[in-house]
Amino acid sequence: MSVEPVTAKDYEARMCRPQLQLTKTEIEEISEMLLYEELSRARIRDLEEGVRAQRARGSARAVRRWTRVARWATRRAERYELDQN
Repeated sequence: MSVEPVTAKDYEARMCRPQLQLTKTEIEEISEMLLYEELSRARIRDLEEGVRAQRARGSARAVRRWTRVARWATRRAERYELDQN
C-alpha cells in the first residue's frame, strides 16, 4: 500500500465542488427533512430527560432501602453484643 503526498492545492481541487442551484421544491423537501430531524431530536431529548428523572427516583428509593437495611443491621449487631455480654 502506498500513500501519495497531497498538497493543499490538490486537496482544494478535490474538495471544491461547484455550488448546486436548488429548486424551490428541493429546498422545501430539505426543509421538511430538517424539520423531521429536529422533531426526532426533541423526542430523544424528552426520552433522555424522562430516563434521568426515573433514575433519580430509583436512586432515592435505593437510598431509603439501604438506610433501612443499615438501621436493621445496627440493631441486630447491638442485640448480638448484648447477648454475648
